Amino acid sequence: QCTYLQIEQAERTHAVLLSRPAWLWGAEMGANDCGVCVGNEGVWTREPLGEAEALLGMDLVRLGLERGSSAREALEVMTALLERHGQGGSCKEEPEPFVYHNTFLLADRAEAWLLETAGRYWAAQRIREGSRNISNQLSIGSEITAEHAGLRERARSQGWWSGHGEFSFARAFSLEKEPPRMEAARARLRAGRELLQRHAGHITEETLMSILRDKASGICVDSEGFRTAGSMVSVLPRDPALPCVHFLTGTPDPSRSVFKPFVFVAGIKAAPQVRSPTFPQDPARQIPRFRSSVDRRHELYRRHQAALELMERDRERGQRLLGTLRELEQQGLRGMRELLRGAVSPSPRELADLFFDCVEAEMKFYT
Repeated sequence: QCTYLQIEQAERTHAVLLSRPAWLWGAEMGANDCGVCVGNEGVWTREPLGEAEALLGMDLVRLGLERGSSAREALEVMTALLERHGQGGSCKEEPEPFVYHNTFLLADRAEAWLLETAGRYWAAQRIREGSRNISNQLSIGSEITAEHAGLRERARSQGWWSGHGEFSFARAFSLEKEPPRMEAARARLRAGRELLQRHAGHITEETLMSILRDKASGICVDSEGFRTAGSMVSVLPRDPALPCVHFLTGTPDPSRSVFKPFVFVAGIKAAPQVRSPTFPQDPARQIPRFRSSVDRRHELYRRHQAALELMERDRERGQRLLGTLRELEQQGLRGMRELLRGAVSPSPRELADLFFDCVEAEMKFYT
């Protein structure tokens, strides 16, 4: 059972770590126990938007993680399901539909891929070096590694490509007249690329955290009623003997949040503090949908929200609290570096409790 559709179950699925809007089944981003990471962004294209309920891009993120043991395999899973079931349905928990297509970044210990879609059509590019970012626009040009079998014929038949010369996915499928929100997306894309290039050759997990916290670029959104909802940075060592370490905030506005480490091991201790409540009469499950609203905030979110209000109301106390939270984050980063260097050998139990313990420590600071 996905957000709107039921699809065939796989014989075996991987353990997954998901950062998701609480009302739906899929995820904005996540990782699995094979070291595969996937994240998505909404995009608007020349292909018509499907308000009919199909798979959400966020469903595809989770399906790729559950069924893919590598980034390439996750890509194959996602594109096959996209072609079979299509994408569509509202991506927002509101009565007025909000629909978009999707772009995705996929990575594992050895490979990274960019997947961009327009309706059931798609193009993928393997990223062989350097860095890559996405931000609500198509960005794959002619460097296409894999594509929908009917992609070029679709573009040619619609008059979006002549059928001769170089084929650019972004040029063929991007809107001619883009909505105003796309201008901000273009600025974010450029800024993200510049920030990554500034650190080329020495990008660390802290580099990525600082970019996700950058408000001047618009990457960290905290204005006009919008706020970045959750953030994630993953460290994927090439050596398969070393664990992958995933840092998640679980709270909005990364500039005032703590990235907390998570490692896949057996017997992971559940963290109910970051699991949103469930509702017997959930407005997202009833037809017609979204006719009422419920409070989906989990406990860490509630306490963090109160702390944000304090930071805005009492700047001095807020700065002290932020300094304490940053030290908690640094402890996690130091522990990860020691773990990956082989300087420490925590027990399986310690790793299983790691994320839970970090969440508990953060909540104590808030109280």
